[in-house]
Amino acid sequence: MRPNSQPRSAVRRLALARLISITGGAAAFAALNFTVYERTGSAAWLSASLLLTFGVSGVFAPLGGMLGDRFNRKRVMIASDLAGAACFLALAFVHEPVLLLALGFVAAVVEAPFWSASAAAVPNLVGKDDLAWANGLLQVGGNAGIMLGPALGGVLLAAIGPGMVFGANAFSFVVSAAIIATVYGRFAEDRTEHDDEHRGFRAGFVFIARDRVLRTIVLAWVALVFGIGLAMVADVPLAELFGSGSTGYGLMIGAFGAGSVIGSFAGRKLHERNEARVLILGTIVMGATTAGIALSPWFPPVLALLLVCGAADAVIMIADRSIQQRRTPDAVRSRVVGASEAMIDIALSIGFVLGGPAVAALGPRATYAIGGACGLFGAAVLVPVLRASRRTPAAEATVEQEPIEADELVVARVAG
Repeated sequence: MRPNSQPRSAVRRLALARLISITGGAAAFAALNFTVYERTGSAAWLSASLLLTFGVSGVFAPLGGMLGDRFNRKRVMIASDLAGAACFLALAFVHEPVLLLALGFVAAVVEAPFWSASAAAVPNLVGKDDLAWANGLLQVGGNAGIMLGPALGGVLLAAIGPGMVFGANAFSFVVSAAIIATVYGRFAEDRTEHDDEHRGFRAGFVFIARDRVLRTIVLAWVALVFGIGLAMVADVPLAELFGSGSTGYGLMIGAFGAGSVIGSFAGRKLHERNEARVLILGTIVMGATTAGIALSPWFPPVLALLLVCGAADAVIMIADRSIQQRRTPDAVRSRVVGASEAMIDIALSIGFVLGGPAVAALGPRATYAIGGACGLFGAAVLVPVLRASRRTPAAEATVEQEPIEADELVVARVAG
C-alpha cells in the first residue's frame, strides 16, 4: 500500500533531520576522539573517549525511553537536538582533554532520548502497513550519516580544526531541530489508557520479558551483536594480515556502511507477512558472511562479504523495529525501544572487551569465525518467532504475558 502524502512528508522530514544530525554528530565525535588522542598521545585516553561517547548510549537508552513515554515526543526530540547543540558549541571553546571528554559525555547522554522517541513515534505518524517503508527511510538517513560522518570529520579536522568542526555540528543540530518542528502529525496516542499498566523506569524491560516474540528477538540480537563486537575488534588485525593496512581497514568500514545504505533502501519493501522470515534469513546471512570472511584467502572477497553483511544488518534492523512497533502499546513503546537497545549495546560492549584477548589468543580469522557462529546461533534462536509472529499481538499477549516477579525480571535482564 502506498503511503499517503502527509505521512510520507512527515517521515521524509524526520529522515532528513536524522541524516543531518547523525552526519554532524559522527563527524564531531570522530574529531573529538582524534583530538583527545593527539593532545594526550595516550591510547588509554582514546579508550576513555570511545567509552564515554559511543559506549554510553546503551546505558542511558532506558532513561531516554522514559522521557519519550512521559512527555511530548516531538518536544523531546527538539529538546534533545538543542541540548546536543549547546554541548558541541561549548566543545568549540575548550581545549583540556578532561573538559573535552566531560562535554562529549554529556552530548552523548542528551542525544539518547531522540532515538527512542523518534522510533516510538513512527506507528503514530504512518499506518501499520507502512511501518517498514518509514523505518527503512529513517534507516537510510541514519546509515548514510554513520557512513559519511567520520570521513567528513577527518577532512574538516585537517582543514579547519576541531573547534570549527564542533561548531558546525552544533549548527547541524539546530537545523535538525528546526526541521522536526515543521513535522505535523500525531507523535503519540492518548496516554491515559495504559499509564497505570506500564509504570516506571523498568516497564520496557518488563514488557520485553513478558512477550515471547520480543524476548526471543532480543536474545537473538544479543548473540548476534556479541559476535559482531568480536569481529569488529579483529578488523584491523585482519586488514594487516592481508597486508592492506589502514587503507584496507577503511575499505572494510566503507563496504559495510555502503551495504547498510543499500539494505535500508531494500528494507522499505518489507511488510507484515514477511518480516519474521526476513529477520531469520537476514540473521543467517550475517552469520554466514562473517564466517566466510574468516575463510577467505584473498582481500577483495572480504569486501564483498562485508557489503552483503551490511545490507543484511540493515534489513533485519528494519524488520525487528517494525515487529517491535506492532507488538508494543504506545504508552510503553519508547521504554521498550530503550530497553532493547540497552541490552543489545551491553552485549556489543562485552564483545569489544573480549575481542582483544580472543584476537591475541586465536588470531583474527578464528575470532571472525566465532563471530559468525554467534550469528548463526542467533538465527537458530529466532526460529520460533516465525510461528509466533503469525498470531495477532493481542492474542499473543493474552497467552504469553503473565505476571512476572522482580526476581524473574533480573534473570531476564541478565539473560538479555
